[in-house]
Amino acid sequence: MSQRTPSMPPAAGWLFAYDWDRLAMDALQAGRRARFDHAGFDLFSFPSNARLIRFDLERFAQAQAERGRRLGWRAVLSHHEQFGALAAALVAERLGLPGATPESICAAQHKLHARRVLQQVAPEANVAFADLEAHYGGDIPAGIDYPTYVKPVKAAFSVLARRVTSHADLVAHTRFGWRELWVIRRLVEPFERVCRARLPGAGTAHRLLLEEPVAPQVAQYNLDGYVQEGRVHALGVVDAVMYPGTQAFMRWEHPSRLDASVQARALGVARRFLAAIGYRHGCFNLEFFHDAASDRLTVIECNPRLASQFGDLYSRVQGRDAHAIALALALGEDAAAAPRFEPTAGVAASLVYRTFEGEPVPPPPSAAQRAAFQRQFDDGLLFSQPKSGHSLERDFKWTGSHRYGIVHLGGRDRADLQRRAESASDLLGWPAPYAGHAPGHTPAHAAEHAVERSQERATSHGSAAPGLWSTAQTRPAGTSD
Repeated sequence: MSQRTPSMPPAAGWLFAYDWDRLAMDALQAGRRARFDHAGFDLFSFPSNARLIRFDLERFAQAQAERGRRLGWRAVLSHHEQFGALAAALVAERLGLPGATPESICAAQHKLHARRVLQQVAPEANVAFADLEAHYGGDIPAGIDYPTYVKPVKAAFSVLARRVTSHADLVAHTRFGWRELWVIRRLVEPFERVCRARLPGAGTAHRLLLEEPVAPQVAQYNLDGYVQEGRVHALGVVDAVMYPGTQAFMRWEHPSRLDASVQARALGVARRFLAAIGYRHGCFNLEFFHDAASDRLTVIECNPRLASQFGDLYSRVQGRDAHAIALALALGEDAAAAPRFEPTAGVAASLVYRTFEGEPVPPPPSAAQRAAFQRQFDDGLLFSQPKSGHSLERDFKWTGSHRYGIVHLGGRDRADLQRRAESASDLLGWPAPYAGHAPGHTPAHAAEHAVERSQERATSHGSAAPGLWSTAQTRPAGTSD
């Protein structure tokens, strides 16, 4: 592993950097850790996302590799799930830079293939699963045991992943209007083309996966870490807290309440899985459930990238910069030697503000509210993400709710954090994401109306043509959410 020499900061490419990645990129650049060239586009805003029409990952990677040669990149990185992580691997391969192999990225992101690998190396941490053998809008086969959990073989932000309780429920969930099909096809096809060439045995990503559902009360966690020279290192665990009665994230908290022995078991599973897919270099994020009653640990998925949303939580509580670790990996430097600093909080949270169908959507904060927030919470991060029209409708269909804002805060302890979160929420005019705020509809009621809406949509747009899949619950995906 190389070591940094005090001179001009190295040039590096950063692909698809938004929100937390943008903030980290600016901070690392200000600290003279690197000089970044950014490339990519926003998948969810117009006109940027018009680039989806003809987007091809191999062509994009080739263009960035040529740019990297011209500008002297010493590293390339991305924490973007949909396109960025795989694009960075393709660019690193072309330039001979440190990075994960494209094959290992495909193996982790193809959720059906990942389940098959997990069954071989850690069956005790797997759930029962099956491929849903149906095209878009096609007949749903008989013989499926309900309830079941349905999710896309390739997607991000838990798009279209949800629990279905009957044949009719699954049929309704798999009918899409033309706008939905347009987005789905263009989100999946770039990955499909690379995966078909690099990991042909995985099969098509244009389909859905059925999984054994986990009881709603079972707690969910994220293990974050990195791999260097094939050795797996843990960064920490973040706890997921859901909106009552739903599978929608209400907030993320660090440090974790999970027993250290269970965290160690999760790390052991990650080691076996990552070794099996050949993922030897880069950050990772393992999403998992732990049932305290049965002590069963089950993997949701393993993302071959940093969960950028959690990087700020580790900085506040541990004084470790996860983005600096990722940059060190990309540069071929010792990631363990990445700079550390004094923690600023005993506990930190990513607070997720969302509304459910039938509830009013709070307005985005005014300029005056934003200014007041920054004065009163100078350590806070505020992201306002309002949607309307078809985008809002798609949120409710694909994720079951609309996430309109995120706030990051720290506190001395959990009580102090909650007090600060409630005060910040009052200032913004948003309901505080704590247990007292529950959605207006029960999950059963919401599911019932989702079926009705889908049937109405199928009638108005016609039956969806055979093609690609995509899906959503409300979890990050880790992403983050």
